[in-house]
Amino acid sequence: MESDLVARALRTTGFVARLALLLSLLVGLVVSTAVSFPSARTLERFRSAVLAGEVERIDYWTENEGALTSLVWSESPLAWHRVEGPIVDLEGPYTTALLMADLRNAPDPPVLVMQRPWMESSGNGFFPDWPFASPGGWWIGAAWILAFLAMLCSTPRLANRWAWFWLFTVGQIGVFLFLVLEPRPLWRRHGEELAPSKRVNGRSGCGYSILLAIVSMAVAVAIGRLVELAVG
Repeated sequence: MESDLVARALRTTGFVARLALLLSLLVGLVVSTAVSFPSARTLERFRSAVLAGEVERIDYWTENEGALTSLVWSESPLAWHRVEGPIVDLEGPYTTALLMADLRNAPDPPVLVMQRPWMESSGNGFFPDWPFASPGGWWIGAAWILAFLAMLCSTPRLANRWAWFWLFTVGQIGVFLFLVLEPRPLWRRHGEELAPSKRVNGRSGCGYSILLAIVSMAVAVAIGRLVELAVG
C-alpha cells in the first residue's frame, strides 16, 4: 500500500512538472514571438510614449556617429513596437544623445538595452534562440534546459535520444512535443495500454527536425500576427 502511494505521488509530481514546464515555455514562446514581430510606429509615437511613462524597455542599435539604426520598445510583455524606416526627426538623425535627453524627461525611466538589430539572431548554434533571448526572464531558458536534461536522462518511447536532440535544437519547438508526448501523452491516464510504435532513430529525427523548423517559422508568424491584432 505504501509503495502504491509513493508511486502515485511520483507520477503526480512528474505530471505537474511536465505541465509547469510546458506552460512556462508556451509563455516564453509567445513573448519571444511578440519581440520578433513588433508593430510599426513613428518616432513621434515613441517619444510621446516615453514622456507618458508607457515604455517599459528600449532596445536600440547605433552607428559610429551615434545615430540610431534600430529602435524597438515595449509597453507591456506582449506590446512591442519599432520605428519603421529612417529614424529621424525634424532636425535630422535621432541620436543616442537625443534618446538620453528624452529619457531624462520620462516620469518612469525604462530599461535601456543596446544590442544588435532586432531581426538578428543571437547565434546559439544548434540551440534555439527563443528560450534564452526572451525578455520574459531567465526562467524560460531554465525551463528549456530542464526539459532537455529530462530527455537526455530518460528512455523516450517514440524516438531515441538522438532523434529528440535534433527535434529540440534544429526543430526549435521539439521541446513541446516531448513534454506533451513523452513518456506517455498528457491526456492518457496511467495504466492505459499504449499501442506499440517503432522508435524514430537519429537519422530520421534529423530529417523531421528540418520539417519541424519550417513549421515552427509558420507558427511564429501566426502567433506574431495574433499578438499584433490583440494588442494593437
